[in-house]
Amino acid sequence: MRTIAVAAAFAAVSLAAPVACFAQTAAKATKPATHVISSIDLAKPFGTRLPWRFIASQAPGEPDRNGTGDPDPGVIYPCITANNGKTCLPDTDSVLRLPKDADGFATPHYLFDARIVQVSKQALLLLQLGSIRADNGDQINGTQVYAYDQGKDSFAPVYAHRTGRNNNQEVRFIDTGPLQGDIISVDPTPDAPFGYWVSVNRLEAPGATDSYKEVLRYRSATAYGDGNPLAVIDAEMPGIQRRMGVWKPGMPLPAPHDCRAPHLVKSVLWCG
Repeated sequence: MRTIAVAAAFAAVSLAAPVACFAQTAAKATKPATHVISSIDLAKPFGTRLPWRFIASQAPGEPDRNGTGDPDPGVIYPCITANNGKTCLPDTDSVLRLPKDADGFATPHYLFDARIVQVSKQALLLLQLGSIRADNGDQINGTQVYAYDQGKDSFAPVYAHRTGRNNNQEVRFIDTGPLQGDIISVDPTPDAPFGYWVSVNRLEAPGATDSYKEVLRYRSATAYGDGNPLAVIDAEMPGIQRRMGVWKPGMPLPAPHDCRAPHLVKSVLWCG
């Protein structure tokens, strides 16, 4: 159930616009960790000339920082490589980087997702990484999406966004439905009435190596402490789709598959 959470340890920061600042050349790989936790062939689904692959490896656990008695997960080294990890595209973990006074949370310790997704007929590589957790359970969550550049036979970032977790933040790639291929993010507002900034980003030229662009941003009808057990994106979906012109009152409500008796309360989706 959504409640007013402890103030997020970190401000949400969107990196969707300036992704061009990422370097596009290979860099010397970080010393590999002890074991591979994810390995995805990129050559076949993307039709690359070189044998590109995504490899994530993880170091052993680290001493407990939060007094739980359990070791923290080890550092994760994500690598997009054409030579089996000898060199990697740089900055695959840069989405977690924060100002210098928070460098302890700039290193990934969790790999939440790594998979190939589709926008129209274009394949993309989706990565979601997480930092170590703070004392209050908050952490930095970073999402990156890469597209294949046929001319350069390389991969380029087309979306990046980082946010916290304690205030019900989320970044979600939409796999199906009328918004398929879009990326929706919700970040808490810093002022009253406390709700969320809802953003929809779209790859407007599928088939080209172009960045995701924000096509919708609005202040949510969902509020902290409203008692709605749905994720914020699910609760806001009717409002999102209405603004995007793919849903209007009278049509079946866009609801999660496990939502019983979907209905609207002041334009917000509730179940049951």
